Amino acid sequence: MGFLTWMLLGLVAGFLAKWIMPGKDPGGLIVTIAIGVVGGILGGYLGTVAGIGSVSGFNLMSLFLAVGGAIILLVVYRAVKK
Repeated sequence: MGFLTWMLLGLVAGFLAKWIMPGKDPGGLIVTIAIGVVGGILGGYLGTVAGIGSVSGFNLMSLFLAVGGAIILLVVYRAVKK
């Protein structure tokens, strides 16, 4: 998957994670993209380990895994920032 695709998937995953878990989070677009991209990596890794799938392109399963990873990271991020 190309760099721009990762950035786009990260942006979408970060946005959806913040939409699913609304709240006051410090950080703007860059933090949202970072949480989404790292969440995509985490979601892909956990999906591969669990045998569910992996982040292999811009498709529904990749988006699902990336959003799941981004939500996990958002929970950790909020816990650390408190």
